[in-house]
Order: sequence, then structure tokens, then C-alpha cells
Amino acid sequence: MSESRRQLLTIGVFCIIVVVAILLYAATLIGNWLNLFPTIFILFGAWMLVLAGMRAQRPQKYERSAFGTLEMGVLLIALGAAWLVYRTNWLYSIAILVLVIGIIAIVAALRRKKP
Repeated sequence: MSESRRQLLTIGVFCIIVVVAILLYAATLIGNWLNLFPTIFILFGAWMLVLAGMRAQRPQKYERSAFGTLEMGVLLIALGAAWLVYRTNWLYSIAILVLVIGIIAIVAALRRKKP
């Protein structure tokens, strides 16, 4: 799949994610309207994980690697989770972000490049 098709697919998925977040708020599953934004971050991060799987199947030259896309998705999910937890205790938010960054750094250091 060419990069322009993936970009168009990502724009469509983002629009659907925004609609799903709005519907979750309308169904009162999200209590505060300010929680729409972290919910969108978490759902879009999950989409980035799916996109990383698609990129791993058919890697293209001169585009972001599947691992880079996976990292971005995990960071978006962690950022959204930290934003949701922020109201409980801001230390939990910092702990989530530092934990995820540490795990990504360890995995990146242990990952071997293909020859």
C-alpha cells in the first residue's frame, strides 16, 4: 500500500475516532468533556499500533519503520493515560510517562538492526 493511501486511511480513522469519542461522551461513558482529548489520544495510539503492524508486513524504502510507528503509538497511549490520571495525582502521570519512555529506550537498545 502506498504512503498516500495510508495517510488517507489514517485521516479517515482519525475522523471515526473523534466521532467515537463524542459518542462515548454523549452516552455518559466519559464523565467530563475535557476527557474527550485523552480518549482521542488513546484511541489514535491504538490505531498507530495497527498501522505499525501494516508497515511491518510490507515495509517500504524511505518511510518510517514499523518500530518507529509502534513507538509513536505507545507514546500516544501513555500520554493519553497520563492525561486521564492527572486529576487523581500528577505523580502517577509522571510515573506513567517515565516508565513508558524507559521501556521504549530499553527495547530500542536491545533491538538488533537487520543487515
